[in-house]
Amino acid sequence: MKLDGKVALVTGGGQGLGEGIAKKLAEAGCNIAVADINKENAEKVTEDIRAMGRKAIAVEVDVTDWDQVQNMVKETDDKLGGLDIAVNNAGVISIKSVEELTEADWDHVLNVNAKGVFLCAKAEIPYLKKQEWGRIINTASSAGKSGFPDLAHYSASKFAVIGFTNALAKELGKTKITVNAICPGIIGTQMWYGDKGLAAEWKGEDETMEQSWQRNQETLIPQGEAQTPEDMGDLAVYFATAPHVTGQAVAVDGGMTL
Repeated sequence: MKLDGKVALVTGGGQGLGEGIAKKLAEAGCNIAVADINKENAEKVTEDIRAMGRKAIAVEVDVTDWDQVQNMVKETDDKLGGLDIAVNNAGVISIKSVEELTEADWDHVLNVNAKGVFLCAKAEIPYLKKQEWGRIINTASSAGKSGFPDLAHYSASKFAVIGFTNALAKELGKTKITVNAICPGIIGTQMWYGDKGLAAEWKGEDETMEQSWQRNQETLIPQGEAQTPEDMGDLAVYFATAPHVTGQAVAVDGGMTL
């Protein structure tokens, strides 16, 4: 199945996984709405996509705000002529033990990662039904299949995304709208390799950031090397072109969750 002329909306598309997914979908023929809480980041990605010969718009959105989410989807429809593929990717992380977690910490991660996916899907479904064809692709995590210490709140949010994905796929089973989830493993984006990322938080006393990054790859991933945003984009393109794959949460993690 070709994706030429399809319209894809990618939340959290201004950097990291979202950027990789948006660009892979553009390579496959899609016009892209790049949605992000940081409008400047979104605009930079749209410039790259336009240079590929595709239409692209940048949309500023807080995915925890229902009014903003509705406006995001409407703007995509108005400016790009429809909505065919919705990638609900926006996410956040923090690193604390359950004892250290505050209620605000919990609420922030769950609101963006789980509530945000729900609100986006709720707003997107009427537009996809209007097309009589659609793809919803949610970003979960390997941490949504197996819990990690100091990431109980993050793991809970991603387990929620996987359950939501499975249930929604069954609700929409007769509509030609498929619903699937991407479960990334270890990727060198801000979540893992930023100043406050997992590699920084989990490094030993005598380790540099780079040494921690390498050790985490070698000890946690059977393949021994990190994945890339482009890997996630490849799976998104597959989900977008696979008519009978729905309700799945597929890990791209080098074997971490075998």
